[in-house]
Amino acid sequence: MERVKKNDPVAMIEMGKRVGDGGDYERAFQYFTKAAGLGDAEAHYGLAVMYELGEGVEKDTKKAVYHYEQAAIGGQSIARHQLGVNDGKYGRFDRARKHFIINANLGYNDSLKMLKELYAFGRASKEDYSSALRGYQAAVEEMKSADREKAEACAYLSSL
Repeated sequence: MERVKKNDPVAMIEMGKRVGDGGDYERAFQYFTKAAGLGDAEAHYGLAVMYELGEGVEKDTKKAVYHYEQAAIGGQSIARHQLGVNDGKYGRFDRARKHFIINANLGYNDSLKMLKELYAFGRASKEDYSSALRGYQAAVEEMKSADREKAEACAYLSSL
């Protein structure tokens, strides 16, 4: 709570998640709104989900899309993926393809899979998919490090 009082958006998001998981959507909404006002992408994502599902707020697709967009601009990859999914759902395949390409190039596997589906259904070109695949592979390779591999091994061992 000390960090929340000091306007730390990360602390606000964690509190929002905690109270939201407990069913107190009104307080979660307040925490997310305050953190989003400070420009936090994760907070915008939390608000988008709340508006999309109607959890603690009235369901509002326009507000959900606005917050997904703000989160995606801030680098939140799940939000960008969701924008692509929503665009595909409403037949805006060009926009969906662009979202998935951007996200795949940043190393987001689910977006690469969706781009592959668009290609399979003739909504993306072979070049779109192969270029995104190369970008995805480069991003994944760039993220590799000895420290990351050690942390993954420790997480695996502690899960046993």
